[in-house]
Amino acid sequence: MEATVRQIPVPGGVPSAQPDDFVRRLLPPKNLWPILDYDRVEELWNYPDRLNIAAELLDKRVDSGHKDRPVLHCLGQSWTYGELLDRSNRIARVLVEDFGLKPGARVLLRAPNNSMMVACWFAVLKAGGVCVATMPLLRAKELAYIIDRAKIEHAFCDAGLAEEMALAKERCESLANLYHFSALGESDNPAAELDAAWRAKPSGFENVDTAADDVAIVGFTSGTTGNPKATVHFHRDMLACTDCFPRYVHKIGPDDVFCGSPPLGFTFGLGALVLFPMRFGASSVMIQKPSPEAILDAIEKDRATCVCTAPTLYRALAGMVNDRDVSSLKSCVSAGETLPKATWEAWYEATGIKIIDGIGSTEMLHIFISSSGDDIRPGSTGRVVPGYQAKVVDENGNEVPRGEQGRLAVIGPTGCRYLDDPERQRDYVQNGWNLTGDIYTQDEDGYFWYVARGDDMIISGGYNISGPEVESCLLEHAKVKECAVVAAPDPERGNIVKAYVVLRDEAEGTPETARELQDFAKKEIAPYKYPRSIEFIDDLPRTQSGKLQRFKLRERR
Repeated sequence: MEATVRQIPVPGGVPSAQPDDFVRRLLPPKNLWPILDYDRVEELWNYPDRLNIAAELLDKRVDSGHKDRPVLHCLGQSWTYGELLDRSNRIARVLVEDFGLKPGARVLLRAPNNSMMVACWFAVLKAGGVCVATMPLLRAKELAYIIDRAKIEHAFCDAGLAEEMALAKERCESLANLYHFSALGESDNPAAELDAAWRAKPSGFENVDTAADDVAIVGFTSGTTGNPKATVHFHRDMLACTDCFPRYVHKIGPDDVFCGSPPLGFTFGLGALVLFPMRFGASSVMIQKPSPEAILDAIEKDRATCVCTAPTLYRALAGMVNDRDVSSLKSCVSAGETLPKATWEAWYEATGIKIIDGIGSTEMLHIFISSSGDDIRPGSTGRVVPGYQAKVVDENGNEVPRGEQGRLAVIGPTGCRYLDDPERQRDYVQNGWNLTGDIYTQDEDGYFWYVARGDDMIISGGYNISGPEVESCLLEHAKVKECAVVAAPDPERGNIVKAYVVLRDEAEGTPETARELQDFAKKEIAPYKYPRSIEFIDDLPRTQSGKLQRFKLRERR
């Protein structure tokens, strides 16, 4: 299929292949962009001006001899690179021929981690669309916000998640086309329209000739204000992140088999389970319902060589591995929250494997500080990944002496571009540096040591949870007068969401009311965000100007 090329300039100075320029028009002004550094690793030097990430990771992999090698394992079935290419091509035809997708249009994907989710992701990029992958636990209200924010017209949804998607569609005028699918795309269920549609299409598809700086994805992530932030990444960015951490730190090989818990709606999961393995001809196990047992099953049955998950699951797994065959396991990656030294040591004692810790962000796309092998120092996040620069700075952006606390600042081949949000862009990018919101120290050997989050984000069990978003939800309950949400330390999850609630009727401050509020939150927002602890209080601490003093609530935990 040939794309209609509209002469819209992209940063590389070549024409865009995306006539739908909604996202590009809402990028921040160039003076607010981060510095993008492509000079620090050789692989980044010669990227072409025209690049489609689907072609790079899938078509070229098939052309180079990987057609019959496995790429995805799901529900007892394995797909080869050739089979994934065929399905992605046919789904791309559905998008163009049935939906009328124009390059640059946004396509929402909603599914647990399964093979069809990956095929749909590649299909969107092949057709020149912009992929907006979402987490399976999101509710209709949250989905509707994303659909409206990105003006999404098309969506593919796993048939098992149809209910909330239907409710979201009712709220959104822009969403015109919605097809459902099964995990392997082979169901005869008429409710899985995409399964029949892609099989009816002929094989083969001519990829849209996107510019390297055409938009590939819009990734949504929760922020401190309670509204998700939309981050924009180009095709070049998607490739660049595969040539830094996985190449120089993780050192992936074609015989590796990946598994893990992060959803593909997180850039952690997208990179760890799709982009990184496929860059090096490896394969991944798609786990639809991740749990310690499911991960151990993947290691045993699919002979996984690498696990990618959050510290919470490593803590659980450490007490279970003695009863399972994990002899195939060679490496482990932790991200999503800081990795406690005790968890690292417990896992090392149980398996003899040194966990590779790392810090990344949706704004930066993936991991930019990490160390592996003998370079690991337990308790430290590691050193800067080749391709990036990092430093610890004070409030004025000046680098602080080694050992002193400050804000983490990063530059690399990827960086933050918020969609239509110049105020947040100015907060995150200052003088060309990306400020992640984390407080760190750096020692004399260049190792970075995590101190705390610098905002009100709660990191619990590997999920980023906005305290203000949970507050907004609880305030919708008739019994709640005021509330404030903070992180409370928890030995299993790192932190939990704790809500301090002022009721309209103090007499109703009972355990039954607490459970009622928890159940209410689970129905309104993603279940992992609900307050696991609720304390009823008479008044919230505030300044004289009326601003909430969350630090006083943290002090009384």
